[in-house]
Amino acid sequence: MPPNDVLVRPAARFGGRVRAPGDKSISHRYAMLAAVADGNSVLHGFAPGADARATCACLRALGVEIRADFPTLTIIGRGPGGLCSPKEPLDALNSGTTARLMAGLLAGLPLTVTFVGDPSLSRRPMERIAAPLRRMGARVSLEAGHLPMRVEGGGLEGIDYEPAVASAQVKSAVLLAGLHARGRTRVIEPVPTRNHTGLALRLFGAAVELSGGATAVEGGARLHGVDARVPGDLSSATFWMAAAAGMAGGWVEIEGVGLNPTRTAILGVLRRAGANVEVSAEQGLRDGEEPRGRISVRHGSHRSFTIAPEEVPGLIDELPALAALATFGGSMSVTGAGELRHKESDRIAALVRGLTALGADVDEQNDGFEVRGGRPLRGGTADASGDHRLAMAFATAALGAVGPSVIQGADAVDVSYPGFFETLAALTA
Repeated sequence: MPPNDVLVRPAARFGGRVRAPGDKSISHRYAMLAAVADGNSVLHGFAPGADARATCACLRALGVEIRADFPTLTIIGRGPGGLCSPKEPLDALNSGTTARLMAGLLAGLPLTVTFVGDPSLSRRPMERIAAPLRRMGARVSLEAGHLPMRVEGGGLEGIDYEPAVASAQVKSAVLLAGLHARGRTRVIEPVPTRNHTGLALRLFGAAVELSGGATAVEGGARLHGVDARVPGDLSSATFWMAAAAGMAGGWVEIEGVGLNPTRTAILGVLRRAGANVEVSAEQGLRDGEEPRGRISVRHGSHRSFTIAPEEVPGLIDELPALAALATFGGSMSVTGAGELRHKESDRIAALVRGLTALGADVDEQNDGFEVRGGRPLRGGTADASGDHRLAMAFATAALGAVGPSVIQGADAVDVSYPGFFETLAALTA
């Protein structure tokens, strides 16, 4: 078997206590803000995957000193004027968050930077962030709407911006640009998305207004270094929750995981799918600190569930895990999820192909899919298409198959969850 493939055998049991890797969405944001803050920041529980490491590599190329003793990072803040134009293009690798958020951060500074990425990232749309950054005064050029992306920053003016499609990355790019713009920058979303950037800005000392679907930041703030903990990644933990919910007798307890209300819609969906879910939140957190705590999920029953379009922005990263859950029983349908076609892969088409190859009864739609879990998977070979979430989704679904399964390109999990398959083995032993 090729070294990048993994064999997953049907599991007779699933259960245990785990701690998910650090949330990569939060890790990106903390690292970027620490770089332009005054003073040093110590970040505990930093995400170990390739995406977060890409952000660190880009910051180092901008002159930032980072002392890494994973999972703890110490970042020596250079203040808003301390970054330097890099000698080479900044390589975001496979990380859309790195390219999009850092473009926003650097657009507010008098720097000239070019972003590049791997073939997958180079196919993902970038005009959605370039347009508002240009409105603010940055000079942004793309090749047919994609990377390479050249950003000439500085001299920005704050704006009110209403994105056509709800996107946490677009919101974050605009807010990070607004950090160093004149006046106030406000983003009004059609549907609220995750608020990690607003909380992080507040934690580092910026004046931020969080009000319903609008987030505003006042330009010109001097940020300060922080000593902060990155909670465990709820999106990564969702695969363990899906396995526990799907398998008879399954259970899992996840400690120190993020409980940000803009991310916890998945818990309600798991309950709708028949799982027993309990949550215990930590108390006494600082203003701007990310909520975290413990989640316990146990198998209850298999129920059919539907994800409506208005729910999609709050579940966009969890949909592959929910598809895997539906293969154990019940059914799942989702619409309004066209954004999945612009992830590390065309996540709708590749998800349907992979689950079909494992024996699932699944249909592809223009903006979603349907999984009918009335029969057990037979096992087979599923191609992860270079997508970390698909590799984990196929492995989760394979636990309930009657025969073994091979996940091709399973090393894609290193983007967000190095050690995923070792944890999987421990939970099924």
